[in-house]
This record gives sequence, structure tokens and C-alpha cells, in this order.
Amino acid sequence: MVTIREIAQRAGFSPATVSRLLNGDPTFSVKEETRRKILQVCEELGYETQERRLVAPHDIAVLDAIPSDEELSNAYYSELRSTLIATAQQMHITLSFYTDINKLIDNSTQYDGFVSIGPEPHSYESLERLHEVLPHGVFIDVNPAPNLFSSVQPDLLQTILDALSEARARGMTRIGFIGGEGRMMGTYEYPEDIRTMAYRDWCERLGLETAGLIFTGGQVSVDTGRKHGETIVAKLGSNMPDCFIVATDSLAVGVIQAFTKAGILVPRDVSIISINNQSIAQYISPPLTTYAIDQTALARNALLMLSQSISFNDDITCHTMLSTKLVARESFVPAKH
Repeated sequence: MVTIREIAQRAGFSPATVSRLLNGDPTFSVKEETRRKILQVCEELGYETQERRLVAPHDIAVLDAIPSDEELSNAYYSELRSTLIATAQQMHITLSFYTDINKLIDNSTQYDGFVSIGPEPHSYESLERLHEVLPHGVFIDVNPAPNLFSSVQPDLLQTILDALSEARARGMTRIGFIGGEGRMMGTYEYPEDIRTMAYRDWCERLGLETAGLIFTGGQVSVDTGRKHGETIVAKLGSNMPDCFIVATDSLAVGVIQAFTKAGILVPRDVSIISINNQSIAQYISPPLTTYAIDQTALARNALLMLSQSISFNDDITCHTMLSTKLVARESFVPAKH
């Protein structure tokens, strides 16, 4: 059996270099000449393990479903796109971008598989047609067709539970929620976003009161957050809950703007915990306490999952949930901070 050391000696590189390349280390970057030399030696010596097949280069399409406007809510996905490009370069994967799913279907024979980013919806019928011609696909951050394609997402259910736990650790009992509209998942359209559903479910399990404390609907944007904030002020006045969990930073920015205009100060009168940790979170007044989503981990895991699916021709969809991390700032101060 051919060993890593034998390949290293024949190729003229260290065993560590050969091992990291053949094991697909996404943080490891080598010159293309080095990579080709090592893979050539692998072929000459008959090195055909699954690790070697897994790192074979792929031509990957990207279904780019990010809206083209400059709204703050889309900044998260724009950052995710940049992270995906950088991660693919490290892994020697070539990306081609498509904003039209029909064009991707027409050109599907050019690609080994695809990844998708962005919140713009696709009809289930179009996703079925895509699956017929390009069955290897991974959606990042969303999961519109879990029975057709794999996905890598932040674990928002656990994030909401953690946010509730952080608030309760501060002795808070009236904890509200602010969110956007629902999304398609498979053939079903849910009126509530997964974060709203998680909030309702966890509050019921924990015995927390939610009546009159849920404000949802509309596109996820600063303007929607501002409108929710104005509605909250009109309905609750000074009878604010102890804390609001807000689905995204962009919504939280609008909410804080409305509260400030009405003379309601965060965190003096009400605390706010948000999700995403966009760059704006540290610059708004007060700076947002928010859950960070590791976009590099999302991109890396999606590309590795896709590479494995292509390499072994998997026909089973996989769904990976990645944990988030609380970044404490001024809008909410954790008990341990």
C-alpha cells in the first residue's frame, strides 16, 4: 500500500504538505505547480484513497439569489458571497455565478454541482427541474427543498433558546420577539420564520408569557424594523418587556431608531438581543449584543459537503447545523459579562 511518506519522497515535498493537500485542509494553500506534481505522483503510484478523490478539483455553479439593492439586510449575504469565493479559492474550486435558475438548468452539463446563497425564493417546480439535471447541490443558510438538496445552516433554534436563557439568567421574565415573514420549505409555505416558530415553541416549553409581545411580518429590513418599533411604542407605550429578541441586526437597527425617537432608551428601558453580527452591529448606538454566524464555517462545510457528494455520487441529502456565538455589547449585558 502506498504511503504518504512514499508520495512525499517521490514528489520532493514534506509529508506534512502532502498530507494536508490530500486530506483537503481548507486552510492550506499551495502553488498550483506543487498541487499538480503531488497529484501526478499519486496517479503514478496508484494512490486512490477516498481522500485523494475528495480533493479532485470541481467546476461548481453558484445559484446567487441575493437581491441587487443595497439594503442593509442584504449585506449579510453579500459578505457570505465574498467568503464563499475566498474559501473556494483556498480549496482550488472554480465558481461560476448564476442569478437565473433557468440559465443554470440550461448550462448544467458544464458543472459537477452547485451551491446556493441568498434569500430570494425559487419555485419548487424549478428546484425539481434543477435536481433532474444537477442533483448534487448544497444550500447555504436556507433550506427550501430539504428532500432534494443538502444544506448548511446556522442553528437558529438553538440560538433562540440560548437568547431566552441569557435573558432569564438576568432575571428577565417578559421577553418579546421581533421578526420578519415566513419562507418556503419544500412544498409548504410557513407564515412564520423559523426564528419566530422557535421563539413560540421554546416560550411554551419554558412557561414564558408571549401574549402581546410578538411583532412579525414584512421583509427583513431596517424599514420593517422601524415600523415594528413604531407599532410597539403605540401599543405598549412605557409598558415595555424586559427584553426583545430580534431576528436580524437589520431589523434591530430600525427598532432602535423608532425607540430612540419615542424617547425609549436601550438598554435602560428595554434590552435587545439580535442575530447575525453584521458590521453595523458595533457602530449603532447602543452597539448591538448579537449572535455571530461563522460565515467561513458555512462556506467551508458547504463546499466540503458538495465535494463529498460529487466524489461518491451520494443520493442522500444531508443537513448540517452550525452553532452561533453571542457577542456581548451594550444593548444587552449578559449575567456573566
